[in-house]
Amino acid sequence: MKDESRPALSVPSMNGAAAAAITARLLPDNIAVKCPNCKELLVGKDWEKNLRVCQKCSHHFRLSTDERIRTLLDENSFEEFASDLRSSDPLRFVSRSESYQKKLSAKIEETGLNEGVVVGRGEIEGLPLMLAVMDFRFIGGSMGAVVGEKITQAIERGTAQRVPVVLFAASGGARMQEGVISLMQMAKTSAALARLAEAGVPYVSVLTDPTTGGVTASFAMLGDVILAEPGAIVCFTGPRVIEQFMHVRLPKDTGTAEFCLQHGMIDGIVHRRDLRATLAKLLRLYGSAEAARY
Repeated sequence: MKDESRPALSVPSMNGAAAAAITARLLPDNIAVKCPNCKELLVGKDWEKNLRVCQKCSHHFRLSTDERIRTLLDENSFEEFASDLRSSDPLRFVSRSESYQKKLSAKIEETGLNEGVVVGRGEIEGLPLMLAVMDFRFIGGSMGAVVGEKITQAIERGTAQRVPVVLFAASGGARMQEGVISLMQMAKTSAALARLAEAGVPYVSVLTDPTTGGVTASFAMLGDVILAEPGAIVCFTGPRVIEQFMHVRLPKDTGTAEFCLQHGMIDGIVHRRDLRATLAKLLRLYGSAEAARY
């Protein structure tokens, strides 16, 4: 029997957009993530615990600089330097009605970074190193004057302090908005690495997805030890461009870390969960050799 003494509850009508907005506020970020490789739907918490690697196919998602540093270094050991350096616009470059300066400002606001690489001193299992981590979110991790300068500073500090240098590459290559200035960074960083080698200080390069163009043609492939993450694109020019230019069909895995390992271009492919331990082992090995020299 209907109770006439109780007033009926008034429920406001809600359109689909409003309901979706409320649902989005109630749900946490990354509650589920779809793997772009195998299309598996991953539980967000499990995905994060697995260092953003697909549990089904081992696809390695890209990491930001903060995520990379957090998963790699000892807690609170990272001391950043050269963080105040920012790119200028020497050519007053404009593309599709958008100036380079405006693009830089937008990326700074979007990523919270001043440039496409973060450099600093840190520790892995108590072992010191100079670390440079490139971030593909910042204009494709492209190498301009400031990226080249920051990486050179990290190398020069490693040389002066006799501390190993570890670099994580992730880049589309030289930054076209800075023209020949960006190409000059290939020589600048390579010369700094030559001085590092003369001093007998080790340099470990870790190639992540993607590492291409002028970065591959310079400091990324000059490591005493060159490692890569599984499935990372590692090449100078993409396979699709080569096929269009040469009118030939390339092998399926051309331009991948696995292809580079098979042809002797890199020293190893390391799963992200093993990367910290592998780098610590290398730092100990080179540290023992350094101690034996003196």
